Amino acid sequence: MSVAFLFPGLTMPVLAGDDICDDKMTEEECEEAKKEAEEKAKEEEEKREKEAKELREKEEDLQKDLEKEKEKLGEHQEVLGTITNQLTTTQYQVRTVTDAIETTELTIQRKEGEMESLEKRLLLQKAVLSGLVQNFYLTSQTSAVRTFALDEGFVRIAQAKDNSMTLQEKINDLIEDVYTTKDKITQEKVELEEIKEEKEDLLALKEQKATELAEQQAYQATKVASAEVTVERIQEKLSELRSDIALLTGKSYSAKDIKEAVEFASKNTRVPKEVLYGFLGAETRFNANTGQCTYKDVKKDAIKLWYGTSSKWKKSRKLLDRRMDIFEDIVDELGYSKDKKVSCTPRSYRGQGGAMGVAQFMSDTWRGYESRIRSKTGNKNPDPWGLTDGVMAMAIKLEGAGATSKKNSAIRNASINYLGAFNQSYYNNILYWSENYESAFK
Repeated sequence: MSVAFLFPGLTMPVLAGDDICDDKMTEEECEEAKKEAEEKAKEEEEKREKEAKELREKEEDLQKDLEKEKEKLGEHQEVLGTITNQLTTTQYQVRTVTDAIETTELTIQRKEGEMESLEKRLLLQKAVLSGLVQNFYLTSQTSAVRTFALDEGFVRIAQAKDNSMTLQEKINDLIEDVYTTKDKITQEKVELEEIKEEKEDLLALKEQKATELAEQQAYQATKVASAEVTVERIQEKLSELRSDIALLTGKSYSAKDIKEAVEFASKNTRVPKEVLYGFLGAETRFNANTGQCTYKDVKKDAIKLWYGTSSKWKKSRKLLDRRMDIFEDIVDELGYSKDKKVSCTPRSYRGQGGAMGVAQFMSDTWRGYESRIRSKTGNKNPDPWGLTDGVMAMAIKLEGAGATSKKNSAIRNASINYLGAFNQSYYNNILYWSENYESAFK
């Protein structure tokens, strides 16, 4: 929304001066014309001040709305974070219980195997006992055994002579050992079955809870997304309004050189100027190396060197095309040629060029920052090749990445955010220029 849209009757001030008079006018007519021009200029100035005041009131209202929506967004994000943590914990519990059930099932299977071995052992013991009984009958002069029932699983031995007691004890010990062990394993198996059943019930509860939390997470995520859209829309309106105020009052800013741009950006963000100089030195050597390729070159080399026609790189090719389209829209809006130079496609690693200006923003990234740049500089159409907008874009991004101090840890984290990954050489370069930037201007 522009000033002209808000106030269709707005005109630029008419300045009183000697060019108002011409040779045909008398001195008296000239003075009268100057006086009328001054009065008209004064009226228009008062009108602009009134209009600017109205815009500032709207700005205040929008700012209040923005703060409220940001607060709501923060609350939604906090709830989403809590739900996500709960879901993560529950999913971990589900995996833990599932593993425990599987372990219990394996133990039950092992116990069943032991039971089967005991059955075989019992059959073997019966055979051994049969041999012992035969031996007893051959060696004993008196029959000591009245009844022996193998199929029923027990042996009843009648009163025998003293020389039969040893055999009786052996028989009883063997039977007792087998059945005691069998009873013990049977009990263990029953207990394990009960534990398994309990864990299966617990698993069902945890899975139900995980499902419910996943649904809550999805719902809360839509609330967060909706709030983010609302915040973004208000920020865009606020940026446009501030730009209109800047145009109306003549307070848009344009830096004369990179030093002035850094001072302005640092003053309007929380990023120390030393940090800005460090990144500017690492990225473009203080605007000396912003790119030597056209976007046509970038696309051609990216396809030739890295992406080819393989389906594996289909998404990368689509991203390349989308960025090129956005780039062309940007240069059209700024009145530049489509051959405006950008960074070239790298040859030492897989990637694509296309970074623009002093801050080396890709076109899609630049689009995402335009409203915030506009609100800081007052420039209606932020220019990535302009020092004011470019350095401000870098400052805004670095501020968001936490580079609000000159601590190495803050700079390191910001370097990862800016580059997309940690690179020791890039980080060292930033540190060097943050400490030695003055040498570049001697």
